[in-house]
Amino acid sequence: MNLTLTDAGENCSPVATHAIGQEAASNVAATLKALSDPLRLRMLSAIASDPRGESCVCDLAELADVSQPTVSHHLKVLKDVDVLTSERRGTWVWYRITPRRRSAVTALLDSFAPATMTASDVDVAPAERPDFDIRVTHLADELAAEVPELAPSTVLSIVRESYTALARTAKVTGALVPLTERFARQRLADLTRDRDASVPQVLFVCVANAGRSQLAAALVNQVSGGKVVARSAGSSPAEVIHPHVRSLLTEIEGDLAAEQFPKPLTDDAVRAADVVITMGCGDVCPIIPGIRYDDWAVGDPALASREGVEAIRDDIAARVRALVDELSR
Repeated sequence: MNLTLTDAGENCSPVATHAIGQEAASNVAATLKALSDPLRLRMLSAIASDPRGESCVCDLAELADVSQPTVSHHLKVLKDVDVLTSERRGTWVWYRITPRRRSAVTALLDSFAPATMTASDVDVAPAERPDFDIRVTHLADELAAEVPELAPSTVLSIVRESYTALARTAKVTGALVPLTERFARQRLADLTRDRDASVPQVLFVCVANAGRSQLAAALVNQVSGGKVVARSAGSSPAEVIHPHVRSLLTEIEGDLAAEQFPKPLTDDAVRAADVVITMGCGDVCPIIPGIRYDDWAVGDPALASREGVEAIRDDIAARVRALVDELSR
């Protein structure tokens, strides 16, 4: 005799489902179909990470050995699903992420893509590939022992994501594992931070994390004497810290300056902060309730002379002293 699920005592729930609706599913499917092309994803990534907030067709044509009409075709596909908007200025057309789609694009590029990368996807020298997974797994095991409140699988995921994020801009691949350890430690500290038992934490964000934000974080840590903790990150990190800024960091931090490097912005860092201060990076930080957001309009050291960089440092230092006084009360 054949038994139904009901006969077997395994009653199904009513058809009260939370599944996505038919129309919404069709729209999402159309968008995902448009994105299912490697060149389109690379174009989307280039536009999203461009410090100007937009890219020209001439910039995007350099991503692959294809004709400009081919580039225009791919961009039109992304426009048709409302992922991109465009504006013609002179003889060129400029593209930017559709504002209401920016959070979705960021989630795709910053979360999904790194999670799908494996050791073989990262540009590691052939001699390093055999022991890549061993080194990363060993590092994750060490860090997991230091944060027992997090699952080992979570720690391993963070270590892998940290490695792939840094590998995108790293200039010296031989230093990737030590840099990954520092970056992953910071992320784990952010994840496990106890606000009630911690001093105030400030996050400085600029585009490259190679100048303004690095200087501001160093000055806060120097001026506060431990009463405030500062971190920094970049919406599109550079390969290295600007040489003029590096010398100033050495004056401020001494030997510790050698350990500083451009770091990508993460949601973990934003959530862990009490104050987030943007410095010319535009609208890139996720808005999280309970966190204070400020913007400091200061000069860019990358565009300044040595004397100009020192003037920028002095401007930031004055702002930092006021901020530390406020947060230390």
